Amino acid sequence: MSESTVEPQSGEGAAPGGLVHSLLLDGAGGARTWDWDRVRDWTAADGCLWLHFNFEDEEARQWLQDHSGLNDIAYSSLTNAETRPRALNRGDNLLLTLRGINMNPGEDPDDMVSLRIWTDGTRLISTRRRNLLSTNDVLEELYSGNGPRNAVELLVIWTERITERMTGTIENFEDRVMAIEERLLSGETSGIRIELATLRKQIISVRRYLSPQREAMNRLGAENLTWLDDLNRLRLREINDRLIRHIEDMDEVRDRAVLAQEELTSRIAEQMNARSYLFTVAAVIFLPLGFLTGLMGINVGGMPGVDNDAAFWIVVFLCGIVGLGLTLIFKMRRWV
Repeated sequence: MSESTVEPQSGEGAAPGGLVHSLLLDGAGGARTWDWDRVRDWTAADGCLWLHFNFEDEEARQWLQDHSGLNDIAYSSLTNAETRPRALNRGDNLLLTLRGINMNPGEDPDDMVSLRIWTDGTRLISTRRRNLLSTNDVLEELYSGNGPRNAVELLVIWTERITERMTGTIENFEDRVMAIEERLLSGETSGIRIELATLRKQIISVRRYLSPQREAMNRLGAENLTWLDDLNRLRLREINDRLIRHIEDMDEVRDRAVLAQEELTSRIAEQMNARSYLFTVAAVIFLPLGFLTGLMGINVGGMPGVDNDAAFWIVVFLCGIVGLGLTLIFKMRRWV
């Protein structure tokens, strides 16, 4: 089940543009679409109401500001374009901002998708700018009748699906750094520098949001909310433990990438040193030969062998002896 925005309607009581869905949970794991003209008359006795908006739409922002009943802090949190993961409560009202791995087609995983949630335990209002596949997971469970039964379970299951979706990306990071390590062990260096730089950039970008998200999850489990029971607090702690393991795995991959970068630098330096050494050896061998041929090539009177037909071959023989002798000396000293 994919997430799609509700088409705006005309007339009084029409749904605002930017409404992704308005669902009423039936308390048994399912949900049904709640007509927009009934949203204003909704009460907690009807069941948990879940309103999901694209906050970039002006009509959605206007409805959140004028008709949602939220205070200015909640409105600002739900519509702020730039935000970091955090949890904040006022009485029994909770504001939660999370980040999920961007698994949309053609997108980079490190360009993480933000999600903003407000709930009082009976009603849940959420906003996003881009589609988050974890939201689709929750919708599929609801439409199949195996989803959350109330606002608390909706919050817990949603955060759980966001954390679960991170597993594949982190495993991909591990596979990539392992492949780079194997290539380095085989002596290959071509193209690895760019791959390592890309991998490290993605890890740093993802971890930038996972660390504050861990703190937000810690605070969420410790908040004094009357509607958050002990069982769901335990589930939130388990989700946070899984998030911590993801962060630790990313730290390990980052450290391995740093070691791979150091090994790559060392191997490149060794290759450069070996080439420089060979050039030095060749220069040392040919230096006396160059001196000898240069001396024999001066155009002045009195040069020996000018009138001797065998003089050229004698010089060639002497150059060969000198070159061979220098090569043997280098080998005896184990310089080559």
